[in-house]
Amino acid sequence: MPTSPSSVPIVVEQALGALGYELVDLEFGPGRSRLLRVYIDQPAGIRIEDCERVSRHLTQVFAVEGIDYDRLEVSSPGLDRPLRRASDFARFRGEVARVSVRVAVGGRRNFTGAIRAADDVSVELDVEGQPVRLELANVDRARLVPQL
Repeated sequence: MPTSPSSVPIVVEQALGALGYELVDLEFGPGRSRLLRVYIDQPAGIRIEDCERVSRHLTQVFAVEGIDYDRLEVSSPGLDRPLRRASDFARFRGEVARVSVRVAVGGRRNFTGAIRAADDVSVELDVEGQPVRLELANVDRARLVPQL
């Protein structure tokens, strides 16, 4: 019996965890496209060999689980890695992030600053020398800002 589309992230996350990788994001192609794009990470960073290894493993897992797709792409999240969970913010403490919130905080919806702290409820940024606490439930999008 084929796996339902809603369980694909769970299957991918479990398969990646068994290999020591983290699922950063998973995208399904637009419209009728059956592209499946998987973004992976690990503390040491991602090399092309990691993407190849994960691609081979997921191809086998998808065959067993009955997950239907035409093309699989495995990639690193890039320098502007998305931040989704409290653990993402905690891992990148000290790095600069750009965060957009759903409901304005102090009259603003967009913040850029160094990540000072994070817990299960909020993240604190240093924005222009001032601490700004944002509730994780209010975060719409967050990404690292590459420092070149």
